[in-house]
Amino acid sequence: MGVASEQRFGEFVVVRRHEGQEHMAELVLDRPKAMNAVSTAMALSLVEACDALGADPGVRATVLTSSHERAFCVGADLKERNSFTDADLLRQRPTARAAYTGVLELPMPVVAAVHGFALGGGFELALACDVIVADRTAVVGLPEVSVGVIPGGGGTQLLPRRVGAARAAELVFTARRVEAAEARELGLVDELVEEGRDREAALALGARIAANSPVGLRAAKRALRLGQGLDLRAGLEVEDAAWRSVAFSGDRAEGVAAFNEKRTPDWPGE
Repeated sequence: MGVASEQRFGEFVVVRRHEGQEHMAELVLDRPKAMNAVSTAMALSLVEACDALGADPGVRATVLTSSHERAFCVGADLKERNSFTDADLLRQRPTARAAYTGVLELPMPVVAAVHGFALGGGFELALACDVIVADRTAVVGLPEVSVGVIPGGGGTQLLPRRVGAARAAELVFTARRVEAAEARELGLVDELVEEGRDREAALALGARIAANSPVGLRAAKRALRLGQGLDLRAGLEVEDAAWRSVAFSGDRAEGVAAFNEKRTPDWPGE
């Protein structure tokens, strides 16, 4: 899959578009000298990149990847943090939080491609995605309590939604690292592929997703996200509202027409 275009956000984040896949974006963590540790500068770049992706109605799927051969992301930049005063840390908090929220609130489906270390904030970036594809080198975990803090990029909320409260508590309280096979067994990742194939598999999944209606995809994501934690009756109201937002769309009309005419839909995206 050749690269058609590339846009850099700051020094450490790149958005790629691929030939023949104009409706899919690849969001690349590109700070290889630090194993993609999330510094203040990198956090700002992530916010900017996510703002641009979220504002582009042509993007139907995003794939979050890493340029480092042995790591997805090792979390917060503790070397930078070591130089912070308490006031510095407090000032940085909104920026750090916005980076994780930026990925979490992308309106289209997002797939993470994880290999090597995805620890702390790195795993939280993956948890902010809708689907996590990992290869057999992946090592994931939320070790924050081992350095005197807690997961602060959504981990205490996103992990129990994946694996349940008790399992999430065990993983957070022990700060243990989980290797790929167990991570798949526990549901920490969704698909396990051979070493070196996480990006390829995630891009293939992203392309499959991006073939579908952009209106439908965004509405389905809203329903899935907003319905989490609600009782069934309230969740069904969320679903109904999402359904009503697409039922009279151009995409719905095109999808039904294409099905009956046995052709590929040409989604208007509205």
